[in-house]
Amino acid sequence: MNKEELQQRLAAAEEYSRALAAELEETNKGLMAITLELEKMRQLERHLAYHDSLTSLPNRELFYDRLNNAVARAKRNGHKVAVLFLDLDDFKQINDSFGHDIGDQLLKSVAQRLQDSIRECDAVARLGGDEFTILLDQIPRMQDAASVAKKIQNTVSSPFILDGNELNIAISIGISLYPNDGQDAEILIKHADAAMYRVKSEDTNCCRFYDEARKAGAANGSDLENELRIAIENGELELHYQPQVDLRTKQIIGVEALVRWQHPDHGFLPPSEFISLAEETGLIVPLGEWVLNTGCEQNKAWQMSGLPPIRLAINLSARQFRVLRLQETVNQVLQKTGLNPSLLVLELTESSAMQNVEVTIMTLNNLRDMGVRIAMDDFGTGYASLNYLKRFPIDILKIDRSFVNGLHSNQDDWAIISAIVAMTHSLKLKVLAEGVEKEEQLTYLRSLKCDEFQGFYFSRPLPVDACTELLQSQAAT
Repeated sequence: MNKEELQQRLAAAEEYSRALAAELEETNKGLMAITLELEKMRQLERHLAYHDSLTSLPNRELFYDRLNNAVARAKRNGHKVAVLFLDLDDFKQINDSFGHDIGDQLLKSVAQRLQDSIRECDAVARLGGDEFTILLDQIPRMQDAASVAKKIQNTVSSPFILDGNELNIAISIGISLYPNDGQDAEILIKHADAAMYRVKSEDTNCCRFYDEARKAGAANGSDLENELRIAIENGELELHYQPQVDLRTKQIIGVEALVRWQHPDHGFLPPSEFISLAEETGLIVPLGEWVLNTGCEQNKAWQMSGLPPIRLAINLSARQFRVLRLQETVNQVLQKTGLNPSLLVLELTESSAMQNVEVTIMTLNNLRDMGVRIAMDDFGTGYASLNYLKRFPIDILKIDRSFVNGLHSNQDDWAIISAIVAMTHSLKLKVLAEGVEKEEQLTYLRSLKCDEFQGFYFSRPLPVDACTELLQSQAAT
C-alpha cells in the first residue's frame, strides 16, 4: 500500500468516525428526549393519582396524608389544626338549570377562590361532587378557623360570570379541631362533615364548629345521639332479615339486613326513629360498619351450619361514600368473616347515587372488581336518567313499593313497572319488587316477568332465630 492510498484510508476512517460520532450524538439526544418524556409521563401519572382531574386540587387520598402529617406535627409542637368541610348549597339546581359544563366551570372557579383564601402552609382538596375540605395548619386559636370560614363564604358569595351567566351560590361549612374533636384524619373529617350537616339542617351559608353542632343537637332534644352512640358500642342493636324470593321458584335466594334498636328505656325502636339522626350526626358510618360486619358474620354462620348459600343485602348511606373508605372496610369485613364477595349485595338509593355521580361510579366499580354485587334501591322515586343508569355498575334494580302498592288497581303503576322490567332486562339486570303484600300483586308481577320480590306477603323482617328456622325449613323440603 503506497502513501497516497494510506492517506485516503485514514481520511475515510476519520470521516466515518465523525459520522458515527454525529449519529451517536443524535441517538443520545433522542434517548434524552425519550427519558424526559417518560419522566413527564411519570409526573403526570403521580399527579393524577393524587389530584382531582377537574380542578387539579389534591384528592381525598392526598388530603388524608397531609392532614395526618399536620396532626403529627401538632402533637409534637402543641399546635392546633382545623378541618373545614364545605358543601355548595343547591349545586344540583345549577347543574339542572345550566347544564353540567357550566357546573364544572363553577367548581373550577370555586376551587380557585378557595385556594386564594388560604395560606401557603394550608391545603384545600376536592373530595368529589360539590364537596371540598380545607386543612388549616398551626392555628393559634379556634377563632382563626371561624375567620377563615367567614372569609371563604364572603369570597364565594360574590357572583360568578360563566359563559355570560351570572351565578350566585352559597356555601355551608363545618369545622372540627385537633385535638378537641379528634386525633386522626378520619375522625376529624367525619366530625367536620357532621357539623356541616347540622348547618344544612338549620340554615345555609353559615358555619358551625363540631362541638357547637353537637351541643345544639342536645339542646334540641337529640340526647338520643349519645344513647345511639352507646347502643352501637354496647350491642343494643340487632339485625332482622327479610327474605328475598325468586318469583318463579318461590325459593328464598337472599335476605335484606334491617337494623333494629332495643332501647333500654323506650323498648323496641324502628329505624324511622333513629336512622335520620344517625345520618345527621355521622353515626351512620360506625352504624353501617356494624351492620356490614354483623350481617356478613351471620350469613357465613348459616353456610357453616350446612344451609345453602344465599345473598345478603346491606343498605348503604350516601355519607358512607364520602367519609368512610368504603372499599377498604368491605374488603376487611369479607376477609375477616370469610364470606364469598358474590354473596354480598350493597344497596344504595337512587337519590343518594346521584349526589356525587362520579365518586359513586368509581366506588361502585371498585366494589364490583372485588366481586361484590350492587343493587339500586327505591328505583323510580329519584331522578336518575337512563344515561346515568347505563353508567352505574349495578346488578339488581329494586322497584319502589309505592308502585307495587297500586299495581293491581292502578293502570299507570302497571305501565310504569312494565316499562321498568323491560328496560332492566334489556340492560341484562335483575329486577326485584319491594313491598309485595297481596296475591294479586304477585300475579301481576309474574305476568310482567319480574325476577324477584320481597314483602309481607311472604314474610316480615325476622329476628335471626326465626329467619334461621325459615331457611332450615326451606332446605328440608
